[in-house]
Amino acid sequence: MTQFTYELDEIDKAVQAILAVASEEKVWVFQGDMGAGKTTLIKALSRAFSITDQVSSPTFGIVNHYENPSGTIFYHFDFYRMDDPTEALDIGIEEYFYSGNYCWLEWAEKIAAFLPENFLLVRIQNDSDTKRTLNLQHVENAN
Repeated sequence: MTQFTYELDEIDKAVQAILAVASEEKVWVFQGDMGAGKTTLIKALSRAFSITDQVSSPTFGIVNHYENPSGTIFYHFDFYRMDDPTEALDIGIEEYFYSGNYCWLEWAEKIAAFLPENFLLVRIQNDSDTKRTLNLQHVENAN
């Protein structure tokens, strides 16, 4: 596990830390309390990948689709409002996960049974109004 602490105005350094640890992993699970900065971090990551689309939390639509100028596809999920985990199967979640495209997941604990075997876990700890700590870990899920 890798740990990285940053001030909010240094979020681009946090992004570089994630990119260094992520390697070839395409499914990234963002965990943290409400307001910890999951979507803010994903917005910063989207800038690093040159995504020009408007990046926002897909709370009501569950998934947003982004693409950068080189044609790389990114899927951004927010499962916060999902009451029944099997709803994820209805939207074809497994096809997204195994598409080879980037999948960024918020509130993935709501669909824990359907997570792929391997993913990057990005835990965000809210240390203060301006400071966060990331715990970055490659996970091999035992589903």
